Amino acid sequence: MSRSVEWVIDELKELSNPDLIAGIGRFGIPTENVIGISSRNLRKLAKVLGINHDLATALWKSEIHEAKLLATYVVDPQKLTIEQAEKWLSDIYSWDLCDSFCRALADTSYAYDYAPIWASRKEEFVKRAGFATMVNLAIHDKKAPDQKMEAFFPVIIREAWDERNFVKKGVNWALRQIGKRNLSLHKKAIDVALEIKNQGTSSAKWIANDALRELTNLAVIGRLNKKS
Repeated sequence: MSRSVEWVIDELKELSNPDLIAGIGRFGIPTENVIGISSRNLRKLAKVLGINHDLATALWKSEIHEAKLLATYVVDPQKLTIEQAEKWLSDIYSWDLCDSFCRALADTSYAYDYAPIWASRKEEFVKRAGFATMVNLAIHDKKAPDQKMEAFFPVIIREAWDERNFVKKGVNWALRQIGKRNLSLHKKAIDVALEIKNQGTSSAKWIANDALRELTNLAVIGRLNKKS
């Protein structure tokens, strides 16, 4: 049964727990519009609601942080136009909202074309979204040929200078996730990490060293060998 946005907002308020707000804030999420709902309860509600694009669009207009998060769970990627995606990206103010939305963005028809474009933008969370979309494509598009993933490497190399915390972590995340797809991409990701390290900036060194730490981990290499 389809639920109204008013019903959903009432449910969110019923699930709210002000005691959770301080903990959410410790993760670097602005708490001005947070009402305190656990991820578990939010996902349970999303499961009840199912995919509902009109409801997602209405929820996104709410000032409640968890309502926007819920919108990213129930939005229909097949109905998410690039114009609407751009509007939502311009509204994003936190890493959790960004990363959650990028799970949906990865299922759109334009994800491969726009991830590098977003990763080249100046706005912090739009830029992070480009890399977080790459991450989700690397995780979920299991049939994608290696060439599609390799096409992201030049952008990863080029943007490794960015010192902003949420951006450099996004660059690092994309590099690591692509490198864990298979042995061929693993080798290329290590080469990319070494190239980034040679850039010499503090951001590039951090991105490279952290990526190399994981990609050279024996457990990671063992899993890739077993997978191959």
